[in-house]
Amino acid sequence: MIIEDFSHSSDGAKVARRAYQASLDLAVTKSTDRAAGLQAMAVALKRRQNDILEANTLDLEASRDMAIPELIVEWLKLTPERIKTTVQILERLGEMPDPIGRVINASYQVDRCQVYCQSLPLGALALIYEAFPELGAIAAGLCLKSANSLILKGGSESWQTNSVIGEALMSAIDDVGLPSGCLQILPPDRGASIRDLVTQDQYLNLIIPYGRPSLVQQVVRLCTAPVLRSAMGNCYLYWSPTGSLEMVRWMILDSHQSVPDPVNAIEKVLIDRNQKPSSLVRLWNSLKEKGFQISGDADLVADFPELKLAEPYEWTQPYLNKTIAFKVVDSLEIAIGWINRYSSGHADCIATESYLESRQFALDVNSASTFINASPRFWRYQNRGDAIFLGMSNQKGYRRGLIGLDTLTTIKEIVQGNGQF
Repeated sequence: MIIEDFSHSSDGAKVARRAYQASLDLAVTKSTDRAAGLQAMAVALKRRQNDILEANTLDLEASRDMAIPELIVEWLKLTPERIKTTVQILERLGEMPDPIGRVINASYQVDRCQVYCQSLPLGALALIYEAFPELGAIAAGLCLKSANSLILKGGSESWQTNSVIGEALMSAIDDVGLPSGCLQILPPDRGASIRDLVTQDQYLNLIIPYGRPSLVQQVVRLCTAPVLRSAMGNCYLYWSPTGSLEMVRWMILDSHQSVPDPVNAIEKVLIDRNQKPSSLVRLWNSLKEKGFQISGDADLVADFPELKLAEPYEWTQPYLNKTIAFKVVDSLEIAIGWINRYSSGHADCIATESYLESRQFALDVNSASTFINASPRFWRYQNRGDAIFLGMSNQKGYRRGLIGLDTLTTIKEIVQGNGQF
């Protein structure tokens, strides 16, 4: 399969129009045909693993020559284990129940009629992402399962890897006879620009940007099509005076275990002013032994000069590495106000033994998810159940929280009369 050359297209209209038409055709395909496509995609990735890893090596070498940030290089780096996980995700998606066509009870009824809702695909989607080559394959699997067409536009740092993965996936789709154009891979350096693509609101039903905040914000600013903003990092933990040191330590360490992207990693910790200094020092020393860098606000730096001072802008920005900033607060209410103002708003936590504190935190923190004495660690795939997720959304509006199959569907309201007048 040769990836189509869009170098002569002046904008994204041609690509978006093709995705839109393919979405109409895909919406009427059988669940069994789409399941077969997912299994074929898994087989194709497994068969092309060596080619994918070779292309990834070339991308890694080029990225280092271009002085690409080490964070992006880590996100870009593929391993046989990461490819195996992606294959397992595609296989599991093929086995899961079809999310399309489910009947849902309506919230009201009409006289002499039956009212119900039915789940439908969104239509044509686009994923704009940097690094994370396997993310394109996972998004393609989620979209095929939910009968949506997909346009993938990755970054230049991962183009050779994305190209091989794209060839494998599109060949598999063609082999099982699914609609041509339901998956398209766009080169990063020619053809449709990001602006051209995200302004095709007459064809595209959803844009998902994934990567550093700078990329997400750029796409959000340019979009005229609906956009589902994703978030990563800058998650807060409030350490109550009743919360144990071991609980806090475990929550922080476990939250950073998500590979390759630390989506829900705890990067900021708010501590009650009454917390014991000895407990703080023990926690910091334990984290430093695990390779973390520790910084603090002005109050903490005054008491512990060995700490690096966290600059004001850092409280609103993710580090996306092993850095954690600590800040002193006077109460739970102040902690909640700070989190609502400065966190990314997708996963914030509390360590406490107080039921009242836990309820107040859960209800008053304005985030997509809250965690009480639990690690917020992000699992894209847990190898059990039907939980497969692309990422996390922190926006209010279309959808919020985990981005999964339900996020990629909508509902149609159907009113069935009985023919009596």
